[in-house]
Amino acid sequence: MKKRTRSMRVMNLHIPYHIIMIIWSLIAMAPVWLLLINTLKPKKEIYTNPFGLPREWTLDNYRYIISDNNFFSYFRNSFIVVVVSLAVILLLGSLCAYALAHWRTRTSRGVYFFIIVGMMLPIKIATIRLLEIMKTLGLLNTLWSLFPVYIAMGLPVAVFILTEFIRGLPGELYEAGFMDGAGRFMIYRKIVLPLIRPALATVAIYNLVPIWNDLWFPLIFINVENQKTVLLAVTRLQGHHGLAQAADHSVPVRAARHPAVSDDVQAVRQGTDGRRREGIKGKSDPACDTKTKEARVMNAGFEVRQE
Repeated sequence: MKKRTRSMRVMNLHIPYHIIMIIWSLIAMAPVWLLLINTLKPKKEIYTNPFGLPREWTLDNYRYIISDNNFFSYFRNSFIVVVVSLAVILLLGSLCAYALAHWRTRTSRGVYFFIIVGMMLPIKIATIRLLEIMKTLGLLNTLWSLFPVYIAMGLPVAVFILTEFIRGLPGELYEAGFMDGAGRFMIYRKIVLPLIRPALATVAIYNLVPIWNDLWFPLIFINVENQKTVLLAVTRLQGHHGLAQAADHSVPVRAARHPAVSDDVQAVRQGTDGRRREGIKGKSDPACDTKTKEARVMNAGFEVRQE
């Protein structure tokens, strides 16, 4: 009996599952560990010894970031953009979902479908028009140019998730609210919002990472130092100090770089140079056409900003 009780206790510990989770946690934490130990190395040692412990421990990288750069301002800008965009997305998305969940007509289905179509269309295809709109409104080189774009990116997903979630709420809750004298907005604030918190958290997490990691629109819309986001500032800093050139002489860093980046740049160069020399004759490579279009978008953006 004692042996059987002991075996049951061992089974209840779920040892194999814990071992798997520990291994997975170590794999997931490995990039964070590499990031931390490389910040404590001199610049040359990062390229020669990226995976080992520092041979020479130093805090010069942190001193340089704090004293010689404006990274706290960049983090503040990214934080403001993310917080404001998510707040507006959650507010407008929940209000729209609350209306569409209870407005069941052909018109409401058309409106719902029109909003959901935004999930299928990448917003980057309208970059040139957005740039012209921001220039007309006088929003270039300000954080205000990013808010409308990110809100438009996040609203379709928010409406899609929250509408289905609100439709699943029991109708008796609304009836009880109406019997107590509550209006529609009071029911939305007192009953619906507390019940859809898990869905709101899902929408926030789903939109947080793309907004924080976006480089395309800050690169196109912002060229002023004190308005840059953190990812844009890091990219400019890397190019400014020649880290990319140093990385080309490092085998570990060169192996870690994605080969598609250099291929894309080469395709853009070949496409633009070939058309300058020969003109548009016959059929061209579709890959080069795509890359050339992307280069034209970038060039058009810089031309509009220079005007």
